[in-house]
Amino acid sequence: MSSTQSEVPRGAASQRDQESGRARSQNLQRWARNAPILQVATAIALFLAAVLTIPGFFNKSSIYTTIILASFLGLAAAGETLVILIGAIDLSVPALISGANLVSTDLAGKGWPFGLVIVFVLVAAAIVGVINGVVTHRFRAPPLIVTLATGAVVTGATLGWTRGGQVSGSPPAWLTAFSSPIGRVLGIGIPPIIVLWVAVAVLVGVVLHLTASGRRLYATGANEQAAVLAGVKTSRIWVGAYTFSAVGSAVVGIVLVGFTGQGEAGVGDPYLFLALAAVLVGGTSLVGARGDYWRTVLGALIVTLISTLLIGHGAGEALQEILTGLLILVFVGLYGREQRVRDRV
Repeated sequence: MSSTQSEVPRGAASQRDQESGRARSQNLQRWARNAPILQVATAIALFLAAVLTIPGFFNKSSIYTTIILASFLGLAAAGETLVILIGAIDLSVPALISGANLVSTDLAGKGWPFGLVIVFVLVAAAIVGVINGVVTHRFRAPPLIVTLATGAVVTGATLGWTRGGQVSGSPPAWLTAFSSPIGRVLGIGIPPIIVLWVAVAVLVGVVLHLTASGRRLYATGANEQAAVLAGVKTSRIWVGAYTFSAVGSAVVGIVLVGFTGQGEAGVGDPYLFLALAAVLVGGTSLVGARGDYWRTVLGALIVTLISTLLIGHGAGEALQEILTGLLILVFVGLYGREQRVRDRV
């Protein structure tokens, strides 16, 4: 009798220990999924690898140049992040970057005040973003097809405007300083483009996590029908996300003029792949409503550090694309296996 009584508590205690262990394991997995631990560790490891294996990397100019390149990618991926969070995609990003780059250079060469050039280019980009948002949402057209089509239209219009991409203008001195590793902000030796990226990251992060607009965007990506029933004007969310993506792409095109010193046809082409890579490597999922822009910031740093390491060791473009693609597969495998929120409730 006493033996049976003693075994029961031991069995119950063992079951409680197992349940407690499973709960701790689930909490750890949930924490690892919700916090970008892997991305932070990867970025630190890549930075240390660059410091240890690339001669001259560990100096202010080289580090600033790397962060500036990451800032171009991060800004291009900002709008892409919002579009992916609502469950869509924007493939017009590279066309808008190249278009803004060439048109702004061409207009500057024709004597336009550069402030007016910026306004013109950003308004034109915003119109493209509105078209993307309206067509994909109102007519339920596939975002991949729509944005490819608008990107082709932008590319054709840009080449027609600039006579095949031949531009002769040059950026103003302040724009060159804005995108330069030796640029300064309020007398402090920090490149202004990096400050802009930090400001955008903080602003987008605050909007996504601390405002009603951010909650509506996540609700739209999780289950649009439920969001509509809850009173969310999802059409505005779609148009807003695509407009932000288009304007952000145009900003990248403009600041690239200052970085390279000239307009260049096809300067946005690499961002078709790299912007998506930054979003996915950061841990934002293509299923929508999972992730945020701060993860994309880490993704942009990781992708840029990988490119820096490969170029520093003499790797060609083919190897860079192969390794970046493999990296995307790894992170998609880790973060892209869960079902949509609407499929779990």
